[in-house]
Amino acid sequence: MDRNDLILVTGATGYVGGRLVPRLLSEGYRVRATARSMRKLRGRSWSGHPRLELARADMHQPSSLKRIVIDCRAAYYLVHSMTPGEKDFVRADRRAATNFVNATNRSDLKRIIYLGGLGGEEKDDSPHLKSRLEVARILKSGAVPATILRSAQILGSGSASFEILRYLSERLPLIMIPKKILDTLVQPICIRNVLHYLTGCLEKEETAGEIFEIGGPDVHTYRMLFKIYAREAGLRDPLFISSVVPISKTGLQLGSFLAKLVLPVPPSIAEPLLAGAASSVVVKDDRITRIIPQRLMTCREAIARAIQKESQQIVETWWADAGELKPPEWVHKGDAPYSGGTLLTGGFKVELAAAPAEIWPTISGVGGRRGWYYGDFLWQLRGWMDSLVGGVGLRRGRRHQEYLQVGDALDFWRVLLVEPPCRLVLVAEMKLPGEAILDFELTERKPGRTELKLCTRFRPQGLYGELYWYSLLPFHDLLFGGMLKEVARRVGRKILNGPQKFRPEPISWG
Repeated sequence: MDRNDLILVTGATGYVGGRLVPRLLSEGYRVRATARSMRKLRGRSWSGHPRLELARADMHQPSSLKRIVIDCRAAYYLVHSMTPGEKDFVRADRRAATNFVNATNRSDLKRIIYLGGLGGEEKDDSPHLKSRLEVARILKSGAVPATILRSAQILGSGSASFEILRYLSERLPLIMIPKKILDTLVQPICIRNVLHYLTGCLEKEETAGEIFEIGGPDVHTYRMLFKIYAREAGLRDPLFISSVVPISKTGLQLGSFLAKLVLPVPPSIAEPLLAGAASSVVVKDDRITRIIPQRLMTCREAIARAIQKESQQIVETWWADAGELKPPEWVHKGDAPYSGGTLLTGGFKVELAAAPAEIWPTISGVGGRRGWYYGDFLWQLRGWMDSLVGGVGLRRGRRHQEYLQVGDALDFWRVLLVEPPCRLVLVAEMKLPGEAILDFELTERKPGRTELKLCTRFRPQGLYGELYWYSLLPFHDLLFGGMLKEVARRVGRKILNGPQKFRPEPISWG
């Protein structure tokens, strides 16, 4: 593929897509990156690159797909539907792939490159593995030659597979997993090697229309993977409690319940991955190692690298990056204040003897390992309750402890707007009887004097939503005032006025 050819990358804000785009740009390609949210695309560090185009596309809106393939010579299909809020990801993936094939059939595309998964051929394989295989077959059925890369688990800082491995190893003194899963053979691959294969397919014409299996140099059991992680992380070897009892529907339900309590990955992602854990995923055809040669990192090297990057807070992309950024309809600019139904608001404000730039690092560093500065027990209790009902809870934390970008997950919030050093707006992704926004606003009143506002806005769904809001008001008063005092303490500046309650105006967005 010529360096001047335009390369389309769908799912550019996802875990793999978010790393592939800057790699293609660094190698001199022209790239058109697409996602459902333009705000998330513009929030990426590489969004201003001169050889990059940004375009909105939704695989479930066929009209948006015909535009993005114009003038492109190759396309990466890096889309999946295992996201919070998607109840039937198999059907959604099937529809998305079909729409994409229909859009490309009369295009100028010469290649489609798809990263799928190993497995899916056996009758008892999980719906997730079968869906990945079905998507590959749909893409192969089109007029454009499709290169299929079938991968086992991807190991890298921020990947869902790595996070599950990390949390189970670090949080559980005993790992209770059926023997069949513990002894299942897998051949994980490092994200760095995956990216090399993806970019190499553009340069090797012989990969067009072919199906390849990709994996690392090691074949291990899950039991061994846990031990490797523990040794690289400086932990004791895990203790396993396993049984020979066949994996039943009840067992999977119990495992799903425990996953909600322990894992940072939401059930919509964790459950399909755990359901596929009993399927052996080992490379049987290694032709690609001769077509696109590279040094494959061992599992030990990949895990050690991921641990090091997380400890240094160098996590380029994260499993939680995927998914649509959905600002509530009632925050759009131009709507009447009464549109959308009841809007309940509350807030505290304080004036500090500091400039906004002095306060901003503390505001942008909220959540994750640092917590919420005040009443952490109450935040943790709310996160635990959210996990019990299938929500994301607090365990997913944040990608980077100091820097935020639009679309980042932040505990059970997602970043809707970040404008240093003046504004941070978060939209709730916890299970709620309504829609909620948390808003930090800094305004410099005089040189060296800043007004900091902490506002919450809630659009309830029915009577239950209103009862929920009013039952939490006493906790809001306790938490928000305490948070502002703690921010002042951490900044090391005097409080000139407040904290005091006020009623925020409706937020204006767009």
